[in-house]
Order: sequence, then structure tokens, then C-alpha cells
Amino acid sequence: MYFDAGGGHRSAALALQALIAAEGYEWNVRLVNLQEVLDSLDIFRKITRIRLQDIYNLLLAKGWTLGSAYLLPIMQAIMRVYHPAAVRLLGAYWRGHKPDMVVSLVPNLNRALFEGLARAWPGTPMVTVLTDLADYPPHFWMENQPQYFVCGTERAFEQALGMGHPESRVFRVSGMILRPKFYEQSACNIAEERVKLGLDPDLPTGLVLFGGEGSSAMLPIARRLGNSSRKLQLILVCGKNAQLFKRLKNLRTHNRLFVEGFTKEIPRYMRLSDFFIGKPGPGSISEALKMGLPVIVEKNAWTLPQERFNADWIREHGFGVVLPNFQRVEREVAQLLSGNRLEEMRCAIRHTNNRAVYEVPPILARILALHAAA
Repeated sequence: MYFDAGGGHRSAALALQALIAAEGYEWNVRLVNLQEVLDSLDIFRKITRIRLQDIYNLLLAKGWTLGSAYLLPIMQAIMRVYHPAAVRLLGAYWRGHKPDMVVSLVPNLNRALFEGLARAWPGTPMVTVLTDLADYPPHFWMENQPQYFVCGTERAFEQALGMGHPESRVFRVSGMILRPKFYEQSACNIAEERVKLGLDPDLPTGLVLFGGEGSSAMLPIARRLGNSSRKLQLILVCGKNAQLFKRLKNLRTHNRLFVEGFTKEIPRYMRLSDFFIGKPGPGSISEALKMGLPVIVEKNAWTLPQERFNADWIREHGFGVVLPNFQRVEREVAQLLSGNRLEEMRCAIRHTNNRAVYEVPPILARILALHAAA
């Protein structure tokens, strides 16, 4: 179960599906967009004619996230009002699609998912795989119900145990789920590949990426660094944000810019980069760290509440720089590229070894075997 509010949920679902097929598990994996199952209950769509997941993506693209910590409880309150109806819908859905296991990659709706499943097929195991580095309680990822959890950080693992879930139902993996493509070895010539993009083969190169929907925050970053006195260059990936793509393409700076729209070639662009700039989303920063890139993110009132821990986690482990806002990005990049700071961060990153996408299927197999025996 996934949805398209942000790209990380679908990306994790596709990564698991691909790995399960590649590893030879004889499972029939069905990907289900939860938004489509619950569309008839989407009060936001009834009012605005825009689905909830699309409203969320629009807020990300426009940068309209100020006050999101206050909006989340309101959204959750609305979900509680419609909870009984959601349980009925999900129960009916499960009766028509009898699963041996349900794996949730979505927050906020795990109580409804569990109760709908229990109504249709009692005893069927449900597993919630967190696609955030930590929970944002209450009622975000974790609920007090007899299910399983897969946690990518020690913080999330401790949160699950702290709620009273037995250790036999909480599994710790080594990070966020990434596409298998991020683990492929590449013998590409970085200098030659940069030249193909119209970039200098030898200059420090930053990748600017704000998720699949892009963000208007990329434009001032491009202006500041594009006109910086420090010689560098940028790869800017706008995702599905066509308006942003056009504005960046028309931007004239003395430092070189390569502008890309929506692409599946993020691993390639990361291989050609020296550092990463973006929001502290769990997927993007995990991808950057897997590719050895120190990250530059911001944490302030506009940062989504469930992503604020991510910024603290980056700072605590020395994986990058956390700014109060991107107005200081030019100075911070100049300092990062001076002395040994960049190499020190790379050294810290090299001590990580995120293999989560390979660790989750064996966990699912154990749970299936346990319930089959029972």
C-alpha cells in the first residue's frame, strides 16, 4: 500500500517489488495506491476538486509549507471523523482481494488499514515499513495495534518499543529503502560525462534536488550559486515542475547550470556531483548519502514536521550542513569547498552501509512463514 503524496512512498514500493522479483521470491506482489481505494471519502477533493495527495504535492512545489505542523493535526482530525467509513471501504476491498500479508508504506492511515484488514480477514499480518527516519507521534506512522514495524533508524526502533510493541514485532534495518539502481557499480568517466552535460570536467559540482515535484526554493539557490564568486557548477533537477524548469532554463549566470526535468537518472547525476542541496526528505538525503554526497539542507518553520528530525540526524552524524535558511547557501558552499570539510563529511558517510532494500524481503518472508505455521 502506497500513495503519491511525495515520491518516496511509491519509490519504496517499486524498489521492493523489483528486488522481490530479482531475488526469486515466489510472491504475487500487488501495488495498491491507497488514494484510489479511498477516493470516495476524500473530503478535500469534494471541496477543491483536487485529491489530497495532489494538494500535498502542490504545497511542496510552491513551497507553501509554513505552518504545516499546525495543519497536520487538523488533517488527522478530519481523518478520524471519516475513520469508520474508511474501515468499511477497506474491509470491502480486502474481502475482494484476499491478501496473505499487507505491507503499508503510508503514514496516518495505518489504523484504518489494520482495522479494515481485521474485519475482512482476521489474523492476516500487517507490516508498516517506515519511509521516514523517525515517527512523528501521535498517529503518524505507529499505532497501538498488534502488527509489525520495519524501522530504518535506531530512533524509530526505540519509538516502536517505547509504545509497548514487543521486540519480536519490530525489525531494525540499516536505512531507507532505495531503488536497486543505487547499488549498481558504475565505471563511468565523470569528467567525460560532465562534458556531455555542457559542464566543466574539473569544477566542484552540486546537485540541487527537491523531490519529484521540485520546489520554487530552487530558483534563488540557482541565482546565488550561479552568480557566486566561487567557481562551481550545478545540476538542477526540477521533477514534474514544468514552470520551474522553464524559469531555470532561462536563468543567465556566470557559473554553469545544467537543468533537468523529471528523470529516473538520479543515480547518474549523483555520481557526477560532489555535494547535494535539497530539503531534508528521507528519500533524497538517503540517496545522496548512498552515493557518498555530503548534504546541505535547511530546517525552519517551513520544514515539514516529520522531516525536522532528519535535519538533526544529519547534523548529529556529520553528514552535512543544516542551515536556518538557504539565504546563507553561498557562504556555506564556499566553506564546504575550502579546507578538509568536504572530505571529513565523506569519511563519515563512508561508515554508513544502507542495505535496507535487501533486508526487508527476508523479514517479510519470516513473518509469512510464522503466520503460515500458525
